[in-house]
Amino acid sequence: MTITLVTGGNKGLGRETARRLIKLGHTVYIGARDAARGREAAEELGAELLMLDVTDDASVAEAAEELRRREGRLDVLVNNAGVYEGMIGPEEASGAHMSAVLGVNVVGLVRVTHAFLPLLGESAAPVIVNVSSGLGSFGTVLDPGKNESRYVTPVYSASKAAVNMLTVQYAKGLPHIRVNSVEPGFSATDLHGLSGQGIQTPEEGAEAIVRYATVGQDGPTGTFGDRSARLPW
Repeated sequence: MTITLVTGGNKGLGRETARRLIKLGHTVYIGARDAARGREAAEELGAELLMLDVTDDASVAEAAEELRRREGRLDVLVNNAGVYEGMIGPEEASGAHMSAVLGVNVVGLVRVTHAFLPLLGESAAPVIVNVSSGLGSFGTVLDPGKNESRYVTPVYSASKAAVNMLTVQYAKGLPHIRVNSVEPGFSATDLHGLSGQGIQTPEEGAEAIVRYATVGQDGPTGTFGDRSARLPW
């Protein structure tokens, strides 16, 4: 049985990713910082709940220790937890905005990855999926033919560009782990305040995450892609 952890797994893309992976036979732990929402999601999905706040060292360490006690290993880590500060432009972007977003999207990703690397080391075919965005791709935001080029989002875009660089560095430094960034697409979730508005459904957005979460030992590593193609960095 494949043991999988999805951070931010109680709602949005994380919840749908967990649902899809459970259907594929994974034992999925959803990381959640809200106990009530986490329990509700776990019960509805048939997942396991792991209390986990990516911004807190103690919370992450306790979650890793609990998973070690319960499973002894981790096969797939989906770094999905993230925040979006809104359409804050260069004139409004402050240090406080940047610190808050980087604290979750970048530092939180590093904190979780660091804590769970020993458990991934116990897996025969470990995988890390970092949920990124086309807004963090230099090649995409500078392409006038792409929708992302219309937006100026220095805080969020910088955080996802950092996620992409982390992916490359982890892939280079951890050759025994398949490490990839994914672009789920502009999905109708609470992250963007678009729940139910139909830009793209969470089901569609989860396809890319599931695709990379299920790669084998000979699968790609150090790449950035969506549900159908590789993307420019």
